[in-house]
Amino acid sequence: MQAISASPRSLQAWQVILGGICGLVLTIGLARFAYTPLLPLMQAQAGLSDKLAGWLAATNYLGYMSGTLLAAWVDDARLRHRLFSAGLWLSLVITLLMGLSSNVWVWALSRYLGGLCGASGMLLGSGLVLNWLMQAGRRPELGLHFTGIGMGVTVTAVGAMLMSLLGLDWAQQWQGFAVIGLVFLLPAWSWRPPVPARTTSHSQASAGTSSQWMILMLAIYFCAGWGFVIDATFTVAIVERQPALAGQGPWVWLLVGLTATPAVFLWDRVARRNGELPALLIAFGLQALSMLLPAVSDSLAAAIAGALLYGATFLGIVSMTLALVGRHSPANPGKAMARLTLGYGAAQITAPALAGSMAQHSGNYHGALWLTAAVLLLGMALLALLMRIESRP
Repeated sequence: MQAISASPRSLQAWQVILGGICGLVLTIGLARFAYTPLLPLMQAQAGLSDKLAGWLAATNYLGYMSGTLLAAWVDDARLRHRLFSAGLWLSLVITLLMGLSSNVWVWALSRYLGGLCGASGMLLGSGLVLNWLMQAGRRPELGLHFTGIGMGVTVTAVGAMLMSLLGLDWAQQWQGFAVIGLVFLLPAWSWRPPVPARTTSHSQASAGTSSQWMILMLAIYFCAGWGFVIDATFTVAIVERQPALAGQGPWVWLLVGLTATPAVFLWDRVARRNGELPALLIAFGLQALSMLLPAVSDSLAAAIAGALLYGATFLGIVSMTLALVGRHSPANPGKAMARLTLGYGAAQITAPALAGSMAQHSGNYHGALWLTAAVLLLGMALLALLMRIESRP
């Protein structure tokens, strides 16, 4: 295969990392997570029901799955780079679109395109960053890069609170987030990793990657996706649904972001010391506990503790899993990440729709939280099985 030369422009490591962080704030933070703090406002002011809220979230993840399938199919390095670049601009457009109409089909289109943007940032952008780190001889970890997701949560939480204090309605807040996104677009665009060099044409998978390993990892990441999406979609709504906690939802969502941002550094250290699979097992257990606490208690303490545990784990699970599979496929880490994310995306389509329907029927989210905890426990069992298989001679 003919070698593909990297861009001649010279980038420093801090530029690549900062640009990747800003790209995640745009493609995940604004295009996806702005929906979470604005959901109660849309329900109060725009008549959005629990069931429709869940289906809109599922539509977002349908877009994410479509983007994941595309990323898993695309081999051409230049095309992957162009798709990631397009996702940066599209993230601003669809965020603005949410505030320009109250038509449910326009919302659904925005959520679907937002899912495509999320896949471009999470998979293509992260793959570009990881490839650049490996080619530059840097430690091939994504913990620092994925602080962009925690920053995206924080930006949406703080932005929603400040715009609410200014008296902006739901539509004006969506438009405000599009304006905020311009701040992150410039570094994300200017410091994109160049098109990666490829000099070999052999199989993308490393010799140590078996089909059994990939199947188990796919199932494990499905469980992780289920655990991620319930709190990512409904945290604010769960808190606001409790009369004694009304008005506290945005603050709890802010705690998630503030906890998630530094937690990825901790999980990198845990993985270095104990191995990624044992570290993932611990993270899954803590995230299951984060679901059970608000399920058994409606107190503010349970809501805060659950948010802190969720924030401390969900990014660590993503970072460790994607870095692990990316290192197993050094020639095209973004494509390998995308294939694994098919399981994650499948959970993100089914879980919010089911949770929204369960909440519509019962009037609360307790059943959805119990079910999510059970799915995470299944993920722990699969991790234990994978560790046992890897320990065999």
